[in-house]
Formats: sequence, structure tokens, C-alpha cells
Amino acid sequence: MGANAVQPKSQLWFVPPGPGPLLGSTDREQRWGEALPLARRQQYWRSRAALRQLVAPLLDRQPRQLPLHSPPGLPPMLPPELGWVSLSHAAGALLIAWSPHPVGVDLELDDRRLAARALMQRFYPDPEQRQLAALDGEPLRTAVLRSWLVKEAVIKAHHSSLARELPLWWLDHAGGSLHNLATGRVVRPLEGALPGWRWAVVGEAFRPQQPGPLTWHFEAG
Repeated sequence: MGANAVQPKSQLWFVPPGPGPLLGSTDREQRWGEALPLARRQQYWRSRAALRQLVAPLLDRQPRQLPLHSPPGLPPMLPPELGWVSLSHAAGALLIAWSPHPVGVDLELDDRRLAARALMQRFYPDPEQRQLAALDGEPLRTAVLRSWLVKEAVIKAHHSSLARELPLWWLDHAGGSLHNLATGRVVRPLEGALPGWRWAVVGEAFRPQQPGPLTWHFEAG
């Protein structure tokens, strides 16, 4: 963007499962994808093609010319002057965000099965465990999944790791705020649901009560 360009607003998109072009990524991304197992290869190419097609117009670029660095297994990154992107995928669907400020997203199947109590006892700090102590069965699964979702989003916004930061964050399930035990930082995620999915985004430009993601489909052909 030029010095006098109007900075675009932050954007959040949901891309449903389905076919998508596998050739919208760069030659380097094609080579990276070819080294992956078949299922991951297709997921990788589709997600990078979607990210490029969605973000490039905001920055007045062509998709393949977007200076995106996004090897498999690492968070996608733009040069700092072009803002921040975040990407999450689950069962063929994608959640993608762009912002002029650091941003992190997560997407999960609404009915994702997990060992809720074991997960909570291993990773969730004491203040949160006390809030959830009386829950069991489906209410506990839903609460633990919600917490995992928003924590993944905030950790992605920092480009940090789950192993290092997951035990430091606790979710106030009554108020909806995330609290960091080490720094005292408090964050309010934007979270919501689509049919079959739950999603969350953390970033300065995304506030509670804002609209949810725009649904976007690859063009046919």
C-alpha cells in the first residue's frame, strides 16, 4: 500500500467445505505441497489459494503476487507493513482473517469429540477449573471446547505455541474474557457459531457484538 492509500478494514471470512482450485498458490507453495501426504497436500493448496484470493484485493495485489510466506505447519505471514493474517481449518472448512493489527482465529466442528474432563484437568488453570467443576457430560464438553477455541485464537495472534501458553490462559465463562496468569492481560475474543461450526477471533479490530464472518465460496470454473 502506498503512503497515501486508505487502509482497508479488518476482514473475517468462512469458507465452507467443497472443491476449490489447487493451482491458485505460488510455485513455491506448489513444491511445498507436493512434499505432503495427499490429504494434507490438497488442504494446504486450497487454504493458501483461498487466503490469496481473499486478502490480495484488500491490498491492491494480484493473488499470486501477494508477498505471503506460508510454509506448511507455520503461521502464514505478510510483511509487517501489509498487516497480519490468520488461518484455521477444520474438516474441509476454513476461517481466514486479515487485519492491520495482530490477529488470530480458530475454527472447530461444533460436535467435536474430546476427553473434556481430562483436557481441562491437564491444561486449564485453577480459576477456570473451579468454574467448570459442577459440569459434566455435554455441558462440560461444550464449555471445554469453547475455551480451547478462544485460547487457540489468542495464542495464534501472538504467534506463540499451545504447549507454552495454554496453561497460562483461563476463560471466564460467565463474562467471556480471557485472562493471562503470567502477565495479567485481559482479552475479549469475538466468538460465535455457524451451522455445524464454532469460531473465534482475537485481535484489536475485532470486538464482541460485531458481525460474524462473511461466507465465501470459490468461483466455479
